[in-house]
Amino acid sequence: GFLFGIYPALHASRADLATLIRAGSGKGSSARAATRFRTALVTAQIALSVALLMSAGLFARSLANVGAVDLGQNPEAVLQFTVSPALNGYEAAESRILFDELEERLAGLPGVAAVTSSMVSILSGNSWGNDVSVEGYEWEPGMNANSRYNEVGPGFFSTMGIPLLSGREFTPADVQETPKVAVINETFARTFGLDPRTAVGARMARQSGSGDLDIEIVGIVRDAKYSDVKDAVPPVFALPHRQTGNNNPLHYYVRLAADGEQVVPRIREAVAALDPNLPIEDLRMLEEQIDETLAVDRLIGTLSGSFALLATLLAAVGLYGVLSFTVARRTREIGIRMALGAETGSVRSMVLRQVLVMTVMGGALGLGAAWFLSGLAESLLFGVEGVGVAIVLGTIATIATVTMTAGYLPARRASHVDPVVALRSE
Repeated sequence: GFLFGIYPALHASRADLATLIRAGSGKGSSARAATRFRTALVTAQIALSVALLMSAGLFARSLANVGAVDLGQNPEAVLQFTVSPALNGYEAAESRILFDELEERLAGLPGVAAVTSSMVSILSGNSWGNDVSVEGYEWEPGMNANSRYNEVGPGFFSTMGIPLLSGREFTPADVQETPKVAVINETFARTFGLDPRTAVGARMARQSGSGDLDIEIVGIVRDAKYSDVKDAVPPVFALPHRQTGNNNPLHYYVRLAADGEQVVPRIREAVAALDPNLPIEDLRMLEEQIDETLAVDRLIGTLSGSFALLATLLAAVGLYGVLSFTVARRTREIGIRMALGAETGSVRSMVLRQVLVMTVMGGALGLGAAWFLSGLAESLLFGVEGVGVAIVLGTIATIATVTMTAGYLPARRASHVDPVVALRSE
């Protein structure tokens, strides 16, 4: 306020007294420098509005693209929660017993359609990886043989809505005493040279360059998002958590057949029946967790849109103020023009031409700035290549509508000046 207020204050303090007296009422023409300064400020504000409007359009499109991503699974009506027996002093064998009993209890609850579990939580930003050896894949030192992986419970893929393409998924019979098995996704098959149609029965190991391929691939599932909605689907293999013997926390996924508010108390009761001191962590719908991973995208989109609207509002106010001031200063001139026969429309056009010049200049500067900003923000955008014609046209239409609306009232006021009153007042 101080910096932008000091210029008109200095300008007023340096006014030429003789010129003001000759003007008659103190409304002498402002200096050209002051006029250019006011015009430059409004033009800059228009340019800023254009740049922010286009940026907001880019982030809005990016957010829409994220919302339209095919997750490869069905997160609707899935309730999730986590239990960590190891934090309560459970040994690995005790944890496995608790996990099995809890799964059975949950599956028998009214309103529950299916239950499964996983070691790595779905679409939460978490990721586990392991180098692998795959039958027929020629590995050499320095080659990337890494794959994402998960340890999951029986019926995991059907419960999560991930289609099984061939083979089978895990059952309660896949335990430590039985041969090791794995389920892979399509990307895993392609990455390691397997034909997705015939990969069932191939063997692999959880170590690069291993000659002991001790795991049999028993199923292939469709690609599904792993840790982040925006990331490309990586190669993923899954193992039955009942075979690994790990004592990690387990994330449960309960597909609901009834209202979640009715099922939640029953889930708490089922856990408390096994161990009243075992806390339930992150009990919420899976869709809420997915939304949380997109919180930054929504925040950026909301902020950019808010700043764009604020800048556009300020541009409209600034433009209205400058034009109103200009019309007031030119009342005598306008009165003379109309006394000499100028039409109402021509007077109105005279004012709107000033609006058009500032809009074109500001728009051109804003488009250039937006092009530059879009390059800087490319890493934050998803599925957006270039600015796009629709965003450019939408921005131009918006700023033109705002500026012409802001300029219309002063232009209308100028066209209704009474020549007699204007000349008498001077």
